Amino acid sequence: MPGLAAMLRALDETALTRLQDAPFEHSPLAAWLPVEELAALVDLPAISADSVEPPSAWSAHIGGRKWQQIVAFAARMPVAADRPLIEWCAGKGHLARTLSRLHGCHVTALEWQASLCAAGRCLAERQGADVALVGQDVMAGDATRWLGGNGHLAALHACGDLHVRLIELAADHAGAVTLAPCCYHRTAAERYRPLSRYARRLTAERGLALARDDLTLAVQETVTAPRGDRRRRARANAWRLGFDALQREVRGIDAYLPVPSLAHGRLPETFAGFCRWAAEQKGLALPARLDAARFEREGQRRLAEVERLELVRHLFRRPLEVWLALDRRMRLEEAGFAVELGTFCARELTPRNLLLRAEAEPRGKSVGRRGFAPRPGQR
Repeated sequence: MPGLAAMLRALDETALTRLQDAPFEHSPLAAWLPVEELAALVDLPAISADSVEPPSAWSAHIGGRKWQQIVAFAARMPVAADRPLIEWCAGKGHLARTLSRLHGCHVTALEWQASLCAAGRCLAERQGADVALVGQDVMAGDATRWLGGNGHLAALHACGDLHVRLIELAADHAGAVTLAPCCYHRTAAERYRPLSRYARRLTAERGLALARDDLTLAVQETVTAPRGDRRRRARANAWRLGFDALQREVRGIDAYLPVPSLAHGRLPETFAGFCRWAAEQKGLALPARLDAARFEREGQRRLAEVERLELVRHLFRRPLEVWLALDRRMRLEEAGFAVELGTFCARELTPRNLLLRAEAEPRGKSVGRRGFAPRPGQR
């Protein structure tokens, strides 16, 4: 596309930051790409909410942002007195305790880590919540023992294979599902296999193939990351690009050399220190007199260019995430559920704000349209 790369490279920092945070708003990429069409495809409705809110005092021992997500999620989760509630991948059972206290009901919370179960039981006892924290690996075959034909499964940001497992078991063993999916790339499979028959047929017809790494695009939006975290991430990325330029020169080979990941807390204090660490990991001998400043500047220059060119990818983050959520909706619809897909909170609270709310239909009753086309009123 002539002119697109030049336009992106010419963007100043203000325009770059704006388009990173809001890729569909007043985008200059619309001259080359279908920005308005993509924006319309991801314009999902907000799921209707109950007016009842938990007291703020219940937020003790829960992070502020996490508590707001729990409140928004719980307000959109219908609870029936005759339907058992099961929280999937519960952690310390923050959501389970909130639902139990809000509705005066028993909640079974499944969590595989014993330490989290123990901490959750203490909190439930202290707060008088009727919650049973159960040590359970939800990926194990015996996870079905907690599910009845009428149970309501709930999960707030269950990752990858964990929420896929929930959907697959719910299809045969549950009466309702309320799910906010997350981290689609956290899966054992190297290639994405759609959950629904419809999506499998569609991808086969159109030759669409997604690798596990491709799925990371759907969760790369970081509007909630603290400014300090963004700076540290940018510095680490610039250093990696600077080392990449260095290793190409030292080796005399113009090819990428992958370097292991390193947590921010373990990152060396200087770029030169990072280069020595990375070279050691790859068995690479660096020159005795290393012009670290030159390669650090090159890393910063390359990062600025990469960030601008990646704005094209940013346009497809949310469409891919919505497509994956639609596949999950279709899987539940094919299993006989009536399903709503929409948002449960503002993206400023969490970019992972998609919610699937599903209710099993009586046998023999139609569950509505089969397909990825939006329903009336759901663009």
